[in-house]
Order: sequence, then structure tokens, then C-alpha cells
Amino acid sequence: MEPSPPDAAAEDDFDSFLEKFQSQPYRGGFHEDQWEEEFDKIPLFMKKAPSEIDPKENPDLACLQSIIHDEERSPEEQAKTYKDEGNDYFKEKDYKKAVISYTEGLKKKCADPDLNAVLYTNRAAAQYYLGNFRSALSDVTAARKLKPSHLKAIIRGALCHLELKHFAEAVSWCDEGLQIDAKEKKLIEMRSKADKLRRTEQRDVRKAKLKEKREQNQNEALLQAIKARNIKLIFEAADEDEDSVSSGLSENPYGARLSLDGQGRLSWPVLFLYPEYAQSDFISAFHEDSRFIDHLMVMFGEMPSWDSERKYCPDHLEVYFEDEDRAELYQVPPMSTLLQVLQHPRYFVKALTPAFLVCVGGSSFCKNYLRGRKVYRVK
Repeated sequence: MEPSPPDAAAEDDFDSFLEKFQSQPYRGGFHEDQWEEEFDKIPLFMKKAPSEIDPKENPDLACLQSIIHDEERSPEEQAKTYKDEGNDYFKEKDYKKAVISYTEGLKKKCADPDLNAVLYTNRAAAQYYLGNFRSALSDVTAARKLKPSHLKAIIRGALCHLELKHFAEAVSWCDEGLQIDAKEKKLIEMRSKADKLRRTEQRDVRKAKLKEKREQNQNEALLQAIKARNIKLIFEAADEDEDSVSSGLSENPYGARLSLDGQGRLSWPVLFLYPEYAQSDFISAFHEDSRFIDHLMVMFGEMPSWDSERKYCPDHLEVYFEDEDRAELYQVPPMSTLLQVLQHPRYFVKALTPAFLVCVGGSSFCKNYLRGRKVYRVK
């Protein structure tokens, strides 16, 4: 059979098209200076989808989106579409959008437990990388209810427990996973790490308990020593008593500690105040059998920089303590020991730190400071 002769009219139309194409530029092509941007607007070649799709700017993409999210499709199909969308976001490390997509998939409430388990597990992975470990753990727990043998869910759950420092739980999850696959490398390595951290944590807890018990015994011994000496303490809160503060008895606001030596003698942190110059000295361990003059000789063996008149000599100094309730002062003999003063009926130790006022006897400041106050000498 011979081929039919070409249609003359069709040839004329084609020739006309070629002439028009050669004489007029093609208006639908890419521009030379913008071809990469224009190429990226084609859905098939997009490197990354826009966060919001404008039908006017991206009509092709809007059309595809309407097809993807067609509500007339079955819940299973829609859930799978959202799962795939979430996976794409996950690969791009856009974990927030991945969480949104997986959540939308779960909202479809499809009847496929395996698909729902995957959605929960994948959302857990995205939450994990966002640092939402508790949310991730909740998701893998939900996934395991649907599919107890879901190994990925178990691995991610163990990771969450590890991040949350639930080391015993992490070991337990790893053990459950290894019953399913005894050669799973991630679980083997994770279990070893979690078990090591669990043992370290248990050791630290034991050490902390022993330390707490030791300090409690020390504090009880300190409290008994204070009671035996008839030394009176002032407590910070009105509802506190000696027993309630015994747990913190050895602590001091200045960083020093009340201590009891091997011979059963106390050493106190003591504060000396010099009101004339608004200065102070702090002795971290003033032995109760030491005399005031002994410490004054050490502190003022050299003139302090603030004593511009060079008058703070140990032999000229007077030491006082204040009875705040009665607004009275008591002068302490320099040869007295700390214990003798602390046992005075009107001395009260505040904040576990005995405090004393020091000034130069007979000086104009000392006279003015003492004027109008009742002053007693400690015998």
C-alpha cells in the first residue's frame, strides 16, 4: 500500500509556524540571566519547597498540593502522603515541619496500626533532634503499643532515656530490643554506655548518702558539744529549733566551718568588726581555748593599711560584744578565752559566727561610740 501524499494545508501551517518562530522570539523560554531561578520554580526541579505556596506565583505546585491532600482519598492514603512529606522534611533537617506532617498523618486516624506506628516513631525521631526528649519518648511508647516489636521505636526510646539520664530504663529498653535482634549494634553499644553510666550514678548516690550520714553524725556531735558548754544560738527563722538546724550546723555564711577536733574541742569562725573605719577581719578557726590577745597580736603585728594614724596597737585595743535585745555592750578582757566569752549569760551566737567590736580604748571615736550606751565588763 502506497503512503498517502502529504496534506498540503498541514505543510503550509508548519512552514508558517517556522517562519513565525524565526522572526519572533519565543516568549515562554528562560531568560539567560535568570534561568537558574526560573528553573527552580518548576516543581520537578525544586531544591526546596517554599514554606507557603501562593497559587499565583506557583500554580503548578499549588495544583500538585491539592492533588496530594485530596480529602476524597482514603485515610490510609492521606496518612501515607503525610508520612512521605514528613520524611522529605526530615531529610532536609527541617524537623519542625517534619513533626507537623507526621502529626497531620496521625490525625487521619487510619486503620493501619503499622503505618501509625511508623508515624509515631518518625515523629519521635524529629522531636529527638529538636531536643524534645520527653515528647519523643511519649511517641515511641505509643508506637510500641501499636507494634511492640518495632525495633526503631525501641532504639529511639532507649536514646531518649539516655538523654534524660534514665540509665536503668535505657538498659531495660535495650534488653527488650536485643531479645528481638541480639546482634543490633546500636543497642549493644547503647546498653554498654547506659549500664556504665548507671553504675556510676549508683556509686555517686551511695557516696552522697555516706557523706550525708557522716555530716549528720558530725553535726549531731557539734550540737551536743554546744549544748554541753551551755552556748546559746540564735536561729534565723522563728519556727526553727536546735534539732531542725542540726543538719546545717557546720555550715557558715562566710565559707568556714564550725569544727570539733579529736580532743573534743571546738573551733569557731569569728568575725572582728572595726566600726571606726568600717573594716573587718575574719578568723576561720578560732580555737575555743585561745585568748583574744593572742589573735590581736597576730592581726596587728603589722599596722593595717587602713590605720592611717597607726593607733591600732594590740595593747590599746578594746573588744566588745553587743546584746542586741537589751542594746547593751560588754567589754571582753583580752586575756579571756573564746569559750569563756561564749558561755556568758548574755552572749548569743548568730549565724554560727561569733562577732566582736574592736576600737582603740580612750580614743575620741571610742568615747563617742560608747556614749549613751550601757557598758558592762565581762569578768
